[in-house]
Amino acid sequence: MNTHQITRSQQNQTRSCHLLSYGRKSRFWVVTTALVTLAGTINPALSQSAAPGAVIDIDTIYVFTDDGGSAQSQAADRLNAMAGGTAVVGHESYEGMANVTVSDAIGTSPGVVVQDFFGGNDQPRLQIRGSGLQQSPVERGVLVLKDGLPLNRADGSYVIGLMNPGLADFIEIYRGYTANRLGTTVLGGGLNLVSPTAGNDEVARLTLSGGSFGEFSGIAEVGKQIDNFDLLGQFNYQHGDGFRVYNESDRLDANLNVGIGVNDVVKTRFFAGFTDLQFDIPGPLNEEALKDDPKQIYGGPTVTPGPSGLTITNPGPDVQRDRPFRETRQFRLGNRTTATYGNHIFETGLGGTYTEDAFMAPIAASLKETDGGDITGVLKYAYDPDNDSILPLFESTAFLSYGAAQRGFYQNIKGSKAAQIGDNDLQSATLSLHSGLNIPVNERFTINPAVAFTYASRISDDKFGPGLRPVVGFNPVTGAQQNAFALAQDTSYSRHFAGFSPSLGATYEVSPGVVFFAALSRSFEPPTHDDLLATVNGTPFFSPGAPANGVMREAFATPDLDAQTATTLEAGTRGYHSGFDWDATVYYSWIDDELLSLRDSSGNRLAATNADKTRHFGVELGLAKQITDNLKVRLGYTYQDFRFVDDPTHGNNRLAGAPDHVINALVHYDFNQNIYVEGKVTWLPGSTPVDNANTEFADSWVTFDVRGGYKINDTFSLQGEVTNVFDEVYASSVLVTDTAQAGQASFIPGVGRAFRLALTARF
Repeated sequence: MNTHQITRSQQNQTRSCHLLSYGRKSRFWVVTTALVTLAGTINPALSQSAAPGAVIDIDTIYVFTDDGGSAQSQAADRLNAMAGGTAVVGHESYEGMANVTVSDAIGTSPGVVVQDFFGGNDQPRLQIRGSGLQQSPVERGVLVLKDGLPLNRADGSYVIGLMNPGLADFIEIYRGYTANRLGTTVLGGGLNLVSPTAGNDEVARLTLSGGSFGEFSGIAEVGKQIDNFDLLGQFNYQHGDGFRVYNESDRLDANLNVGIGVNDVVKTRFFAGFTDLQFDIPGPLNEEALKDDPKQIYGGPTVTPGPSGLTITNPGPDVQRDRPFRETRQFRLGNRTTATYGNHIFETGLGGTYTEDAFMAPIAASLKETDGGDITGVLKYAYDPDNDSILPLFESTAFLSYGAAQRGFYQNIKGSKAAQIGDNDLQSATLSLHSGLNIPVNERFTINPAVAFTYASRISDDKFGPGLRPVVGFNPVTGAQQNAFALAQDTSYSRHFAGFSPSLGATYEVSPGVVFFAALSRSFEPPTHDDLLATVNGTPFFSPGAPANGVMREAFATPDLDAQTATTLEAGTRGYHSGFDWDATVYYSWIDDELLSLRDSSGNRLAATNADKTRHFGVELGLAKQITDNLKVRLGYTYQDFRFVDDPTHGNNRLAGAPDHVINALVHYDFNQNIYVEGKVTWLPGSTPVDNANTEFADSWVTFDVRGGYKINDTFSLQGEVTNVFDEVYASSVLVTDTAQAGQASFIPGVGRAFRLALTARF
């Protein structure tokens, strides 16, 4: 098939399995019109920080100000006081951008590495300190919160496309053990996307943006505050035709939060949200195809008949035939309530999500549908006898999450749902307990001892039955459809994990605004269901369980995995002086049983495995300088050296998928109070290993972006940008394998030169 003949209309005709198809574009205009014409107004006010000692507040605290506002500043002060890697990223750094992606929002923050896959809010690879480095398309390794309540499912997995930073007021970043107080059970840390709330200054906001490759985005926010009651509604629709062939995406987000000041002691906030995400998966290319035409999609391996049989080269998925895609819907409800009695702060949180996720992978893995709900309860207590202290003297958190889901596996026949090959009922429970002290030894020196305990269960009940599992495929030469069977197997399991994670940190304030810190910590990360239950033994021509040399094989793997544990030593400094800001951290992690999720040389999923011993060494550096009243510069640098340790197969090789150097530099210039321009450089000067055998690497690359804004008047402002100005051809990410073959499709093309324009109106 000609690659340019695959269209969304043709694709929709084949999706008989679609759970999630309905008219997004028409609904956008209806809801936008309704929001804009509401009599209510907004002024984003206090946000829902997850920092220690933060409380729900209904008072008007303005945050859409030039300095990021009080709520953001208060969160930054709390995070800066911690003995570890933290950061706060404000909306002002990306406000007005078209289709704000995860990499736009936090990809320049030191220690946070975001590798774009297909150019939008789809499934980029997000990792902090290497946690979950090789996991895709459902990620783990980071706890992702929205207003202090998790987007993760109870087993720790999450769909990264459910994050919408364009609707966040600011984002709190907790690297490493500093996130334990949130309920994390991971090495990487946590993110909290903090929503704006309504104030009493009558304002509404509407942003429309569009640009190259059919991009369009509309954001409307409206709300009102009356006495101790406030309400804010948000709506966002995004569409993109995509840089590549077969690269269309749609996304709809609707959010509502309501705050009530019950009295001077008790304050509560309710949240509701819905996300509908849909995108094509154009897949990887081999290096030759990437350089020849990065917009194309792969047509599978090259098959050459010969006297001794078939010769198969250039392994990789047949995207032209299989038409992989992802469709996810998530409904969210939650509440956070705080009560302050003198020096005592109590908080309760209750959140529930229901998620429908259909991931149509190439034929080798086929279709996976997961529908289910998760509920999370959070209890927090803080004791703060000193009103002048930033952190409470004592803090404790109990985090309990339970989820149940039905997961069905089906064959993929040219992008259509076919015979069922698996049926599992999945249950997950994760309990995380954390208690810690912030003890001031004197006015400058503080020690922070803490301990966390984690218990996790992962249970699978196989409902498919004892029979053989069907296999379908296509003759590599003729393309004729063929049928076979995989072995019968029971994919039930019951796995339980428990562990303690103590930590000891210390901070020393050399002078006001200048702090040094150090910490020694443990982490404990149990596997997810995606680690414990996976399709295997597929090929670019056959579904999971394909026979080999006429011998039947299994279609699923249920590896008996251990939890990943690590000991991390880190030290750093942060501060500001004479217009110069810095944040520097160096860490070293000794890891046992690191969870790796791999693919073979054809891009087919392999079962997850525990590496014996690995180590992660990294440097996280952020610098900013106000050179003049009009000119400021910012530099972010992340260094990663993640390696096996005396592995029987891979020795001391680098772990695949992690670039060694990531550099971001930005120059911002204000011509006056109404006009600004800035330039950004993203540079990966080193290499990124494609495989753990370190036989293939992605080349270094650099891109330049230019952005500017013009405040027309008090109501309207205009923003424009050009990304990848010099149209660099590069691999923004790689498809991780264990041992690569020459010519295999492993490289995800980065987006070429793109133009975007956005208009914002505030009423």
